[in-house]
Amino acid sequence: MNKNYYAVLMAGGVGSRFWPISTTDYPKQFHDMLGTGDTLIQKTFQRLNRFVPTENILILTNERYNDLVLEQLPMVSQGQVVLEPAMRNTAPCILYAALKIQKMNPNGVMIVAPSDHWIEDEDAFAADVTACFEKCEKEPVLCTLGIKPTFPNTGFGYIEFDKSDERDIKKVNQFREKPDYETAKEFLFQGNFLWNAGIFMWSVKTIVDAFKEYQSTQFSLFHGGLACLNTSEEKSFIAENYPKSENISIDYAILEKSDAIYVREATFDWNDLGTWGSLFDKLGKDSMGNAVVNAKLLAEDANGNMIRTPKDKIVVIDGLKDYIIVDKEEVLLIYPKTKEQDIKKVLNSVKDNFGDKYA
Repeated sequence: MNKNYYAVLMAGGVGSRFWPISTTDYPKQFHDMLGTGDTLIQKTFQRLNRFVPTENILILTNERYNDLVLEQLPMVSQGQVVLEPAMRNTAPCILYAALKIQKMNPNGVMIVAPSDHWIEDEDAFAADVTACFEKCEKEPVLCTLGIKPTFPNTGFGYIEFDKSDERDIKKVNQFREKPDYETAKEFLFQGNFLWNAGIFMWSVKTIVDAFKEYQSTQFSLFHGGLACLNTSEEKSFIAENYPKSENISIDYAILEKSDAIYVREATFDWNDLGTWGSLFDKLGKDSMGNAVVNAKLLAEDANGNMIRTPKDKIVVIDGLKDYIIVDKEEVLLIYPKTKEQDIKKVLNSVKDNFGDKYA
């Protein structure tokens, strides 16, 4: 295993569209959403650990999830859990992690990957990432993996690549924001657009240099504490300075400004598992097209439903079509799949009416 390979696993999100399973105190990455026996963060760690040494995997998360990370990933040390004392989007935490890695190993190359995605072909994933790593080791480039669109999705950003580039890893023309439906259809028709999966690879030197060039204030803030990083002084430096960092995504901060961005089309199936509907799409179905996690289902004239309960709970449904049914302790959600994007609003209504303890 290559000792210059590092991974930064992003595990700080709340995943509110998976309420009521995913809550502020116990978000979706720490749940076994697929019913496989492993939580999403455990699956992601195992996937990265195929080609990145255990000690070279950092977990970026919020301070409140420190104990959950150590409980679910007992093979990592406290020093591998990089804690954010404030929510500041993806750019500050990526710079923070990159500087820590660079101080450990100036020759390091790193992948930044979300902790809650579904990827089935892990061999193909490893091959795609290591191909990008090899390019990043030789050239000062920033790489990303793009997903070939299967339909005109308006919920993802898109990556437009150079049509004339015949290499496996192609030059990126530009990143495009989430489009409306007609624009998304045009992207698919043009054929040189990929979904932005939020998976990035670069050498630590290249990404740190990019921050120095395009985000000089942010760079100076973190670089000023370089002597503290990976020492006992790090926690106090970060506690004081991290909240001063700009709330900005890596896309806006670096990727939309740099002219050294390259993309490789992923050779694996991918799902961002962002909603109950996306989970439904990836799960196996019974003879009536219902996706069931943990429950024992007795169904009559019921199809297209997403059902999740505690282990072995009996669920009886009749005449229900295309619903999300989630049973969790003090909350039961029965909601149309067609309105799943409104679950965030439902969550806010629950908080307003019954208090934050259910959120």
